[in-house]
Amino acid sequence: MKIIILGAGQVGGTLAEHLADEQNDITVVDERAATLKRLQERLDIRTVLGNGAHPTTLMNAGADDADMLIAVTDSDEINMLACSVAFTLFRTPTKISRVRSTDYLSEHAALFRLWRNSSRCHHWSGATRHPQYRAVDCQPRVTTGP
Repeated sequence: MKIIILGAGQVGGTLAEHLADEQNDITVVDERAATLKRLQERLDIRTVLGNGAHPTTLMNAGADDADMLIAVTDSDEINMLACSVAFTLFRTPTKISRVRSTDYLSEHAALFRLWRNSSRCHHWSGATRHPQYRAVDCQPRVTTGP
């Protein structure tokens, strides 16, 4: 699978490592050149420097033929916008967005219903102190840790 990961932090780096080990074609996008360089030195991946919500950055990352986009930056807004841009402009079939703010998930759940009819979409809820991350089909849910 061709997978784009937005965010090269702990979550993004770990995802890149595991998915690359499974012989997927991985591109990691981040705004920190040094972080991307460290990842590329130890993994067989492609990296793109830029803002993952920008259409040009997504195009440079290969969104036009990507099978999946996983947005795990430290910004809920960038994660959600990137998934929307990926679908609207590139018809990326599967999008996963990490959303940590309970305000988006509990008070304004209708935001996620809009994606329901567009394609397979998921969000990763990490709103608790010890989250159990899981992808869910367009239904915002906060998962609690042990």
